[in-house]
Amino acid sequence: MTSTLARRLDALADWRRALDRAVEQFATFLGDHELRDSGAVVQIDALRQRLASDRLVLAFVAEFSRGKSELINAIFFADAGRRVLPATPGRTTMCPVELAWDAEQPAGVSLLPIDTRLRAMSLADLRERADLWKRIELPALDAGPLADALAEVKRTINVSVEEARALGFWNEEHPEDNPPQSADGKVEVPAWRHALINYPHPLLKRGLVVIDTPGLNAIGAEPELTLGLLPSAHATVFVLGADTGVTKSDLEIWREHLDGRALERFVVLNKIDTLADPLSSAAEVQAQVQRQCEQVAQTLQVDAQRVFPLSARDALAARVAGQADALAASRLPALEEALAAQLMPQRSAVIGRIAVDGMAMLQQQAVRRLNDQRRQTAEQMAELRGLRGKSGAKVKLMLERAQADSADFERCTVRLSALKAVHTRQLKQVMMLLSSDRVREEVEQMRKASDASWFKLGARKAFIALSERMRALLAQSTQKASEIEQMLGGTFRQLNADFGFALATSPVPSMERYERELALIESSYTRYLGAANAWRLAEPGFMDHFLRMLVSKLRVVFENAAGDVEMWSKSTTAQIESQLRDRRRGFKRRREALERIQSAAGDLERRIAEVQAQDDRLNQWLAKVDTLSGALRDLAASPPSADEVADRAPHLSLVRTGASTAPAEAAGSVA
Repeated sequence: MTSTLARRLDALADWRRALDRAVEQFATFLGDHELRDSGAVVQIDALRQRLASDRLVLAFVAEFSRGKSELINAIFFADAGRRVLPATPGRTTMCPVELAWDAEQPAGVSLLPIDTRLRAMSLADLRERADLWKRIELPALDAGPLADALAEVKRTINVSVEEARALGFWNEEHPEDNPPQSADGKVEVPAWRHALINYPHPLLKRGLVVIDTPGLNAIGAEPELTLGLLPSAHATVFVLGADTGVTKSDLEIWREHLDGRALERFVVLNKIDTLADPLSSAAEVQAQVQRQCEQVAQTLQVDAQRVFPLSARDALAARVAGQADALAASRLPALEEALAAQLMPQRSAVIGRIAVDGMAMLQQQAVRRLNDQRRQTAEQMAELRGLRGKSGAKVKLMLERAQADSADFERCTVRLSALKAVHTRQLKQVMMLLSSDRVREEVEQMRKASDASWFKLGARKAFIALSERMRALLAQSTQKASEIEQMLGGTFRQLNADFGFALATSPVPSMERYERELALIESSYTRYLGAANAWRLAEPGFMDHFLRMLVSKLRVVFENAAGDVEMWSKSTTAQIESQLRDRRRGFKRRREALERIQSAAGDLERRIAEVQAQDDRLNQWLAKVDTLSGALRDLAASPPSADEVADRAPHLSLVRTGASTAPAEAAGSVA
């Protein structure tokens, strides 16, 4: 009883792999015909990496005891035949949990101790410190050991009030948010700060990342969850209890952390089974559920069609038992259909655009190089045909001219060296604008401006100023890159005219994607820097942690932007070496042909036939380039439709305890 979302993810992964195979086929063709220069290699590797690393991030957010973990079990892990995530009464998930699959890492659960909050490191930096994480290996890849390992996320520890305050779980100004104290004055806090589950579940292997959040207190105390994981999610499922409706803490989570993301939010009214009443008719119970949905939609100010009443517990039981009628009665399929209907077309459009744009650049470079070779071939053909009926002295004269042309051509190397020096200097200026050091300098300037204000109330203003400077840096980098493009364009035109090159510049990479990412960071952080969180910013060490996290986020954006500029630069200048090599090869062939013709008159017609055959091959290769690139464009424009997905035979399954087939084998190859 595989869900619609699971089938759509499966089909999306198959389609993405088909795109990767099309890129690989094109790369093989370029390599087989000596058309793959260093720039093309960089672009091909980057394109295939982006296709392979595309992820669909789905975040589940709720206050505790709303049935969030049970909902994740019902949607993704019912094929295990048991609960995978802990979902018992009371608090279960005590720290943020990420479920994903990285084939380069062994299967297991990694747990980050809560005391790492006291370290001067962001969560992004801590991910690189394997020595700080507790590792639970999963040698037997089945649901039993996974469920046992995940039970660890429930663990808590008792600490003093001073320790709880240092960890961010205690504040005298907001006593209502503090955890209860035991008789000995101790405070119960989560044992772990973060959990990473690397498991080869079929859906995770196909690019799904599931984020399970632990409730309001943990969200507020862990800004990297609010400002990093949640904004990066492609969709957020907000889970409420049908028996409670929208509580005060539910509303606080919604307003503080989820508001303003209308196109990506889904609201679940879980536990509708608790509304069943033996003294009420089915129609009366249904009317009560409908009233709850309307009230939730009105309170959260969302479209009522985005509120999904269901019973995750009944859905999980129905899927485990294989009861289709019971699954329909749980009303879970409606949520799955909505998630699939919105998320899959969005991801398909993004992936298709990545593939088409990458292929367009590769095709342009290959066509340019082939046309340059055809132009050289045409020149040789005209020269050879002009030798028909000429004397040996004429052939000798043309051989001398060919040698002179070759020597004259080598003069371009001096200008190419000068071009390389200028280009390197200009590129360095762009890289400095996008460097991690520049990001740290700008954030440090924000720190100084914030520290100068009382109670950190100037942090919001300082951050807005930082955001403006970050956007200005992107704009300056685009301007500098445009100057590089203009310089290369002018020099290329001179080289083409003087030495017969066919050099051309590519468009400067757009910074629009990174401007959007900056806008998302600005939106999230500005909300977090509001007056409601001023008390957190004033806590000792909290601002330092906040700024380290900010540096980490901005650094990723700017490093990726720098990578795009660098790849553009390499692909633009790589054609110089490839065309230089092609021109030298052409001169060599020209001299050798004239030498053969000079020694044997019969070689002229044979050489003409050879050049004609080479031109025919180049024409065939141009047609092949067009065919291969066209096939990828057609494939990118035809992602799997809902009808195609419905026709697919369900084959996703987790290995049950004691099963003999490994999930990697049951699910197929890694996406």
